[in-house]
Amino acid sequence: MNTEKPRKTNEESHFHREDFKYSHNNPYHDRLEVYDSFVLRDQEAETNVGKWNENQFKNNQPIEVEIGTGYGEFMIEYCQNTPDINFIGLDHRFKRSYGLAHKLNKIENKNFRYLRARGERLGYMFGESEVQSVFYFFPDPWPKKRHNKKRLFQKNFLDDCHKVLKPGGTLFVKTDHDGYFDWMLEHLQGETRFEILMQSRDLRHEYSEHFLSQYTTKFEKIFLSQGTLIKSIVLRNVKG
Repeated sequence: MNTEKPRKTNEESHFHREDFKYSHNNPYHDRLEVYDSFVLRDQEAETNVGKWNENQFKNNQPIEVEIGTGYGEFMIEYCQNTPDINFIGLDHRFKRSYGLAHKLNKIENKNFRYLRARGERLGYMFGESEVQSVFYFFPDPWPKKRHNKKRLFQKNFLDDCHKVLKPGGTLFVKTDHDGYFDWMLEHLQGETRFEILMQSRDLRHEYSEHFLSQYTTKFEKIFLSQGTLIKSIVLRNVKG
């Protein structure tokens, strides 16, 4: 009798593979098509590698990327406050993406694109040194030990960030979760490709004037109301 467990075949087992293809059956995927002037779905984002400014924005402004855009509070406010950048937000949730696209459609200055895509595909969506900044705010901490492998912040992610960020480019991270914050610091031990510009277990008190303290997401407001300390890391890409 064959007692070997079947191999895992769902998307989560191969997000990082070059031959990965999205597969789903969600009605919000099709509904997003109405916003195709600024929304790219699934593999559509990966057709712009190295040519985002040329293909999408028609200018040479710096590109900044947010992974896990959520309900879009940071994306909307930051884009309106910073019109001289090209902002690309992405998230893989369907209904939430559709709701955010509806709000983004009302903004007159379209200095942004929105991707219904996976953060694990960062290195396939952007070319070498194409991005100025990456924002990674309040990701799912996957707190159970058996699920830790699902956390985005690990070697593959750091490889991708080092690749797509310009020399001196910046990775900004915020989290409410102590365990995930410790995990990040562990993965940065011995890491020579990034310089830690700032790390804090209490961002709002230690760095109240910092850029990261000036923007508050929906989830962040909840955490702050509960007395949860906001943890943060800022990394500079060391690249010749």
